[in-house]
Formats: sequence, C-alpha cells, structure tokens
Amino acid sequence: MDLTSTPPHGDLLLNLAALTVNEDNHNPETPSPNAMLVDPPDEPVLVEPNGHGDDELMLINPPETMDTDPLLANDYDAMRDHVLPPLIEEPRILEDQVHTWTVDAWGSLNKKEHGPIFEAGGYPWRILLFPFGNNVDQCSIYLEHGFDVNNVPEDWSCCVQFALVLWNSNEPAIYFHHSAHHRFTKEESDWGFTRFLERRKMYAPWENFDRPLIENDSAKITAYVRVVEDETGVLWHNFNNYDSKKETGYVGLKNQGATCYLNSLLQSLYFTNAFRKAIYRIPTDSDESMSNSAYTLQRLFYQLQTSNAAVSTNELTKSFGWETRHIFEQQDVQELSRKLMEQMEKKMKGTEYEKALAQMFSGKIKTYISCINVPYESSRIEDFWDIQLNVTGNKNVLESLQDYIQVEKLDGENQYFAGEQYKLQDANKGVIFMSFPDVLHLQLKRFEYDLQRDTMMKINDRYEFPEEFDASSYLDKGADMSESWEYQLHGVLVHSGDLNAGHYYAFLKPNKDGWWYKYDDDKVTKATKREVLEENFGGPFRLPNGHLRTLSQKKTPAMRPNSAYMLVYIRKSKLDKILTPVTAEDTPRHLQQKIEEEIALREAKRKEREEQHLYLGVKVITESSFRQHTGVDLTTFDVTQEQDPAAPKFYRILRTTTMQQVVETIAGDIGQDPGRIRLWIMVNRQNKTVRPDQPVMDLSPTVEETYNKAAAHRDQALRVWVEEAEEVNADGEAIWPTFQGQSNGVIVKNDLILLFLKMFDIESQTLRGIGHIYISSSKKTEELSSVILKKMGWGDKLPADEKLLIWEEIKPNMLEPIKWKTTFKAEEIQDGDIICFQRTHERKMRLGLGDKSANEAIKSSDRFEDAREYYDFLLNKKTVKFHAHPNTSDHEKYPPFEMVLNTKMSYDKLSEKVGGKIGVEPTHLRFYTVNASSGLPKTAVKRAPNQTLQNILNNPTSYGQLNMNQRSDALYYEILDISLAELDTKKNIKVTWLSEGITKEEQFDVLVTKSGQVDDLILALIKKAKLESEEEAGRIRVYETNSHKFFKELDRTYPVISINDYTAVVAERVPQDELDVKDTSQFISVFHFQGEPSRAHGIPFRFLLKEGEKFFDSKKRLEKRTGLKGKSFEKIKFAVVRRAQYSRPQYLNDDDILWEVAANEDDYLGLDHVDRTRSLRNGVGDLFLKG
Repeated sequence: MDLTSTPPHGDLLLNLAALTVNEDNHNPETPSPNAMLVDPPDEPVLVEPNGHGDDELMLINPPETMDTDPLLANDYDAMRDHVLPPLIEEPRILEDQVHTWTVDAWGSLNKKEHGPIFEAGGYPWRILLFPFGNNVDQCSIYLEHGFDVNNVPEDWSCCVQFALVLWNSNEPAIYFHHSAHHRFTKEESDWGFTRFLERRKMYAPWENFDRPLIENDSAKITAYVRVVEDETGVLWHNFNNYDSKKETGYVGLKNQGATCYLNSLLQSLYFTNAFRKAIYRIPTDSDESMSNSAYTLQRLFYQLQTSNAAVSTNELTKSFGWETRHIFEQQDVQELSRKLMEQMEKKMKGTEYEKALAQMFSGKIKTYISCINVPYESSRIEDFWDIQLNVTGNKNVLESLQDYIQVEKLDGENQYFAGEQYKLQDANKGVIFMSFPDVLHLQLKRFEYDLQRDTMMKINDRYEFPEEFDASSYLDKGADMSESWEYQLHGVLVHSGDLNAGHYYAFLKPNKDGWWYKYDDDKVTKATKREVLEENFGGPFRLPNGHLRTLSQKKTPAMRPNSAYMLVYIRKSKLDKILTPVTAEDTPRHLQQKIEEEIALREAKRKEREEQHLYLGVKVITESSFRQHTGVDLTTFDVTQEQDPAAPKFYRILRTTTMQQVVETIAGDIGQDPGRIRLWIMVNRQNKTVRPDQPVMDLSPTVEETYNKAAAHRDQALRVWVEEAEEVNADGEAIWPTFQGQSNGVIVKNDLILLFLKMFDIESQTLRGIGHIYISSSKKTEELSSVILKKMGWGDKLPADEKLLIWEEIKPNMLEPIKWKTTFKAEEIQDGDIICFQRTHERKMRLGLGDKSANEAIKSSDRFEDAREYYDFLLNKKTVKFHAHPNTSDHEKYPPFEMVLNTKMSYDKLSEKVGGKIGVEPTHLRFYTVNASSGLPKTAVKRAPNQTLQNILNNPTSYGQLNMNQRSDALYYEILDISLAELDTKKNIKVTWLSEGITKEEQFDVLVTKSGQVDDLILALIKKAKLESEEEAGRIRVYETNSHKFFKELDRTYPVISINDYTAVVAERVPQDELDVKDTSQFISVFHFQGEPSRAHGIPFRFLLKEGEKFFDSKKRLEKRTGLKGKSFEKIKFAVVRRAQYSRPQYLNDDDILWEVAANEDDYLGLDHVDRTRSLRNGVGDLFLKG
C-alpha cells in the first residue's frame, strides 16, 4: 500500500479558494445536505452514533445511489461544483482544498487506516478509512482533523462542507461520492459515512462499464474540503455544553411548560432599556412580596443582568396569580403585553414616573368621518399601544400600514347623516395616525379564523418587513414633523409551527449598531441579518442559489413553519434615549442586596449539601427554651427558632467531634461553665412523645457514636436536653441529684426522678413551661403540691378558696389527674415525665365548671376553665384562611384574613367568630368550601346542628374518603342580605337576564319564597337587577332552557318550587310584536349551533312566525330580535332542524317562507355560527395578571 499520495497533474493539493462556483455545472438532481431539509429524498440521509477503537465517530448512512453523469473524478473543478452544491445558510467561503489519496493493496489494509495529513483553512486534515466497514458490510470513509489527539486546541471548531469521492485509479469515469457538512470540534473530530458503499459493489463490474471500482487492488479517494466562515459562532452547532453568557454576554429564560411566548416578550421588553429603567423606578422597597408583580419583574430583570445561567420566570408567573394549568396554556402575546403594561402603570401611579410607559409605547390615532362637499367632520382621538396589521392581502408592513389608513367612501345609500344642517352627505371614513410612539409594537395578524375548517389557522404567506422605514406618510397632515419619523427594527418575535403545536422565540438587537441575537428560551446565540429578516418573512422555503424546484414543488411548495408575528421598531431619533445603557446605579439598592443575600444563602446551602455526609445535626433544648414553650411535650422539633423561639437550637457538628467538645460549644452559647452542664439523650417513647431518658456520662465518644447508640431515633439529628447544675461543691464542681459518676467509674442512680413542670394560667389563658424538679419515687404524689408551691414562690399553701389541680401529660391527647395517696413509683411516673398544674377557685369547682367537657366548653365560651380544655384546643386547633366571596363582596372592605380555630366548633360558633372579626351579624353569613384546583368557591356549606369545622373543611366524598379537590385550610364567606334562617325558607334561582336581544346576558341569583310564584320571581329580579318596572318598560316573561334549547315558557302563576334544577332560567322583555299573540303555534323555537345541530350553544329563544313572509324579511326581524348586527349577523347561516335525532339541517334561502318550511310544531330554527364561548366553557379563561 502506498500511503504517500500520487497527486494527479503533478500536485497533491489544489487550492481553489479564489475560484467561483460554476453554477452551470451543478446537477440539480443531486440534492445538497441543506436541500434535503427542504425537499427530502425518498431515502434520507440518517445520522447515527457509533464507536470504533478509542475514537468516536458520527456516522451518516447515505442512500445507495449511483452517479450516471459523464463527469470524471480527476476533473477536480467540475467535480467540486458537482459534489459541493451551494448551502442554504450561504456562509462566506474561506478556502477550498482538494486532496487525493491513492490507496494500494486494498485487500491487505488494516481494519482502520489514516491517509496523509493535508491542510485546509489553516488546519490539518486527513481521510479516515475502514476498508472492510466500521461494523457494517460496507466500506466506511470519514474526514477527520489531523491534530495530535492530545494537542487539539481548546474550544477549537471549524465549519466544513466536504465531499468524499472513491474512484478507479485507471478509469476516473467510475466513481462514487457522498457530501455532507459538519462543525468539527475537539469532541466531534470526524464526520462521514459508515455505509459509504457496499463492498460487493466495489468489486463488481460498474454500471455501463466492464471494470470494477476497486481494480488491481487499488483505488483513489479524493476529499473536497470547503472551509466556510462561522460568522455567528454557532453554525451547525449541536449546543452540547453551550454557554450563552460566555459566547454572547447574555442569558435566556427557562421555559416552564408553554411559556416560550412569555419569554420572547420579556426579553424584548428587557432590551428596551428605557422600559427596564422605568420598571426599576417603581418603589418596591416597602413591598418585597412575591405577590407583587412589579417587584418580581424587577428581580427577573436584575437576574438577567447578573446571572451566568438561564433565569426562571416562576416568581413572575406566581405573582401574576397563574397556576400550573395557566403555565401550559399558550396565550395571546398582544393581550399579555397590554395587560403587563396596565399592571406596571398601576404600580407607577402616584410617582413621578407614572407617565413613563405611555410616553414610551403610546401613540395617538384619529378616527374620523369627513364630509366631502360640506365643512363637517366627526372625529375622536384615542391612544394606542400597538398596531394590528393584516398579513392576508398585503406583501409587507408598508402595504399593511397603507391598508390600515385606507379611506372608505360613504355615498349612495350609505351616505353619512351630518346633522340637521347638512343632512345626508357623501363622506370619507377612516383612521389616521396623529403620532407614533418612540417604541412601536406592530402585531402581525398571523392567526385568523377559518370558517370552512371551523378553527383558527396560521397564515404562512410571505410577508416582508424592512430594517428601516419612514412612518411620516401614515401621519395626519397636521402632525408634528419637526423631527424625523424614521424607525429602525429592534426586535422580531417569531412563531414556529402551527396553532396547536408551536414555539416562540425572538431576534433582538440590544445595541444601536451591534449584533442581532436569537433568544430561544434558555439559549442565546448570535444571528445574521438573513436569519432575522429573510427566514422570518414566511412563505415557501427559498432554495439555495442554483437549485430549481420540481413541477410538484412549484404546485405545492413547502412553506416555512416560522414567521414573524410581532415587530418592535424604535424611532431613530430616540435610539440613544431608548437604548441608553442600564448601570448598577439604575438598579434599586434594596433589590441588589436582597438577591445577593439569596445567592450567598443558596451557595451556603449548596456547600452544606455537598458536605452533609461529614456533619450530624444536634437539636438542643435548654431550660430557657422550655420556659418559652406554650404547647404540648417539651418542644416542637420540626420548626426553627426563627419560626418559634421555643424551638430547639440546631447545631451542625462534624461527626468526628467528641461529646466533650459538643458540651463546650453548647456551654459557650448559654454562658455556662462546661463542667456545670450535662446533656440528656432524648428518646422516642412508645406513645410517640420525646422525653429525656438518661444523661451522657462518657464524653469521650464522638457525636456520631453517641447518636448510633441512642435507641430508635426517628430524627436524623441527635436530640438532647441541657441540665444546668443547681449545686456545686467547694471546688466549684457540679453536684448532680442522680446519675452521679464515682471516681472508680461506677455510676450511681438513686431513687430521685426528673420531672418537668408546666402551668396553665387560667387568667391569661396560656400554657407555659416552668422548669424541672427532682423528687423521690417513693414519696406520695400529694407531696408534689408543696414542691410546686415552693417552685412557684406561692408560700406554704394557697388561699382557702383556691385549689391546686395537677395532671400528668401522658401524651398530647391524654391529660390524666394525679391520684393522691399513692407513690410516684406506683403511678409509674419516671424520668422525663411532664406534670401540668393550675390554680382554680373552689366555687367554680363546686359549680362543676372544672369538670366541664371540652365539647361543652367550645359550645359555650372561648374561655378555657381548666388545662384539659386547653389541651383539647391545642390538639384540634387549625389556622383557617377566609376570603370574601368573589361575586358578592367588596374585597377592599373585606380583605383576606386568618384565624386560629378549634375544629370542633359548630357552624354557629364559626359564624360568630368570623362575624365578630369582620363586623357582620353572624346570622347573615354563609360559607363556601374552596376548590383546590381553581381556588374558586366550590359549594355552599349547609348549616346543620352537628356540623363542625372539621366536617366542613374535610368534607368526605360519598365513599367516605377525603375530598382531595377541596382545600382543608380555607373558606369563602358570603354576606347575606337576610339571615341564614330566613334564607332556608327561600329558593335561590339563577336567572339569565337578556337586556339587548341575546347579545347581552347578565346572571343574577334571585331569592324567592319557596311558596312563591313566577310573578314573585319577576318582582325579585326587578329589584335585584335594578330594572325598570313592567309598567314603565314592558312586560317580562320567564322561560326555561335545557342543553341550549328552548324548554318551556313559565306561566306567571307557576310555583317556583317546581322550577327544575337541571334547567336554566331566562328572563326577557316581551317584544312589541308578540304582546298580543295568544296562539303558541305561531312561534318557532330558535337555537344556535356550530356546524352540526348536536353542537348547540348560546341562549335559545322563541320567534314569531308570519304567514307568507319571505325569509329575507324574516331575517330583518331576526336581526332586531337577536340584537346581532353587521358582520356578526351576516356570518350566520339559517336552517330548519327537524326534531329527529339524525336529521340534517335544511338551510334556508331568502325566498323561502319559514311558515311553510317549518310546518311541524316540533321543528326548530337553527342559527349556524361560531361558538365564541367554547374556550371559556372548556376551561380556558381570559388571560389575567394579579399582583
């Protein structure tokens, strides 16, 4: 084998960098790798990973196609033009090189061979050959860089379009080739073709030849290498380990689910620097709440400035009040932008910057009707924040703007009434801009409703937008022309895909004269002008130069999925002002400090997690913390001292630390001599309490060894109680009452037991720790009284009318009275037990108040007369959040609040507590449970004698299980006009009131006495909705509907108790032409549907038939009857629908007579039109922003 190449024409390398591509020689039938993206061949090239030896190769499986053109493999110029077609990215060519390697003794080659190194683009290259296949039964050939494997430059990359041609050394007409392009890097050092050519074909006679490709055990391999400019640094990048901040200086935003539309808008606003500065000026130092959207937006912008990685929008969307379902719903960007502006304007109100956003984004437009022949004009000037431009029917932005201000002439039957002076006149109607804002947002109407498909469709037509344009020609003649109205493109927001499966990203130009960048969620890359403009005009794919479309492609060209839907232009004269740099001084100082503190805390926690295996937690209870404890047991272990001062102090201690060192650390913290404290190990008892068991006598073991010896610990930390010595000897050493260590190492345990004392103070209604005592287990329990009196400093005995009540706190729900006359040992009282006591008056005891049950206490009073009642309260207390009902209450007057309540309390007691809090009569309150998913009121709570707060909050399902779709910590309350008792005598009827045909509907909850009639319902509706009386405005009728179809009209004497729960009730004024009609057969029931009668929607009604009337005239009456006008009415198709289940609608023409077509009494008149409320009924509501 000859590994030294024998170059044809005397040269090994041909430098073709100075040559131009000969497009005439390019064969259009041979697709380039880029063209495959547009017009894929039947058998596409597949990229698959594989491995060989110690190297990693990216392998391409090419289609098995043979070349039949008359080119010769040694005609390098012609062959180069053939195998290296123009690229769709059109990068600048830096250098072309051709290298040929003559391979001899093919059959004797190793499994893997490397060709000689040659240079292209200033870098070394070589051919990598697997003559017998790289784990396949085909020859495998690759191009790889020629650097030493241990000496590849860091961050090296080179973008190369290349082709590999295998050909007969003696007959250059016999050849086979494949082309590709690739970004070569240190990690992806080679690229090529695993299935280059089947080995059997290499040795068989070639088509139209009697000779094989491998002849005389020899062949040539030519590499055509075209090095192209990587202008943006990301050409053909795979984005593995890509660092946006490092490469561009900017970071992206994380996509929460379907928030890419939000990300593109936020990036656009962020790089409108004047907007960012305005947001920073909103005062938030007094409201750093995560529900404050101005504060969270400030935080987001600051993090985009300072972070090295993509930033999350979670804080912002939570401050909007969005839940998970909102995160996965794509919303309208124009609506989001407008609502965000409105929200920020509210936050700026009352500050010196309250007009900042309007001055930046708002222009003025005049709507006018101007008479042609007389001096009369009607006009109004309004503010606008963006302009919606029609894409359909226009080629570009300039045409759309001209279309926007086109003049409509009102003449003939459509003349304009110019008042009594001028009467009907010919007039021009239109709009004209009075001024444009400094930052102009153009919304391109890429989505339109398609009536035939019954859905919104994306408009993919080609639509161009300029990099600069002059807007002065779209301004009113009287507009201020003292300054140029030229605009420069600053942002292009793009939608890729269709309506239901789309993705949003943005191209933005942060600086006046700098690069464009693509912001695609968490990734930021440099972009070329072609990517910004041409690739987002939409329309058919543009093929590279030299490519021709086939006939089928011309008929149905492949359309680009990506196109611009929003453009941001900045007035050229205001560029410096709008894009002024944002400095550290512009950022609120409190914001910087807060975020820096959070970063430091996160870093500390990260370090803590990494070192967690080296440390053990120690939770320490002291005498001081016990005295502050107001609950059950000795402390609450699962809270921090920030949440509760009585919580144990937490120490993070190296596992190798000795217990002696732990004692010294704790002693130092509490200001005590280490020799005068000792630690008691706390253990879990069988009754699930945690109490001190015995002191640590040997301080030489490590904290980990001590923890491991402690029995059955349910906590990952070592829990200890600190005992401080009350007595010392002459040498100042601690004298411990029990568990005394002797010099010989023996530990002496006497009969003293350690008890903890708690007192319930009946006057302050509090429970608190007092301290600890030692008492002999052989003493009688009655002696405890004198010990407590002494501990409390109450003298030798209490006054004659007082008594000391003493209990043992066995566990939170078990407080047992101490039995007198028995010993502590007999009562099984041991180390760590808790004794609770209280002082009480004998008179109350005699009245039996001291023995009152907990339930009775809750029912009668909020005052607890003994410790048992208070313990019961602690066991059953719950913090409940209350919100005023969203539909019926004044939220400013009644803000949300929280109350700590006993879950055993009754409905009436709950009403009393809430009524007292908000200043409302308890009898006039009704409560609603809260839907856990939506946060909205769920169902009204029924008042029942045995109903408790526990039952209300944890209302079980019909299967006895907890209702998981109901919040267990919140309730809504409704303030009633009447008492709840009176409400029970009435029926609540939800009435839909139609005030303007069927176009305006309002819903009212009307209360009517259960014994009342429809006549009473009408009177109640008039009062509730503040309607004019029937004498003043006309008779009202009430009817029921079911499934959007007319059910029946209700007689005035019809009992309201008989109104069905499954029907909807509708009320309306009786039209004038129906007042005197008595025969119901003259009416036809009308309903709305969309496409199919089964898809009913809207409010049904009855319509008066007129014998002999053509439907053309019936439609005029229907237009008046429904209140639908203009285009809304014109889009309706009318049909007679038979009651039969599968009957098809019979659509009506203007000459039809409805009286005759709808001859059967059961026939309906159907109005076929789009259901505009469908998305709302399916749960997708209007976009909203809170906070």
